[in-house]
Amino acid sequence: MNETLKVLENRRSCRNFKPDMVKEEELKAILEAGTYAATGMGKQSPIIIAVTDKKLRDEIAEENRKIGGWQEGFDPFYGAPVILIVLAKKEVGTYLYDGSLVMGNLMNAAESLGVASIWIHRAKEEFESDFGKNILKKLGIEEEYEGIGHCALGYAAEPAKDPAPRKDNYVYYI
Repeated sequence: MNETLKVLENRRSCRNFKPDMVKEEELKAILEAGTYAATGMGKQSPIIIAVTDKKLRDEIAEENRKIGGWQEGFDPFYGAPVILIVLAKKEVGTYLYDGSLVMGNLMNAAESLGVASIWIHRAKEEFESDFGKNILKKLGIEEEYEGIGHCALGYAAEPAKDPAPRKDNYVYYI
């Protein structure tokens, strides 16, 4: 089996990260892979905000925790030191699919480099709030973007679990 197919079969969501920062060259490679995701008519509607600053990372985690309704002290990013936030231009008809493909590329690229990942939701709600709008404003982003997801990255603190068996009748041939 080729390396790409192995990555696709072996990637699992990580819910226990080491605090170690992702190596810069690995992070750059993961981000670049995200920019090569397929997009509707090649419009490249998504953007990626790479959060490596611990203070901002913790503020985003707290906002996400509140939106999710978890108890104080819970980290919805499971200790991951890097958060990649994918947003996409609402005006583009395929924005949700485009952003989802970026998320997939980020997670699969991370796996190929030995970096663990997990897709965390609630980016939509974060960036509809003043909290998220202020982040965009500070970055000089003025267009209307919708949060698609957070790709939490880091090194796994424990081995990945085995995949669940694939369900029957997953694929139909005609």
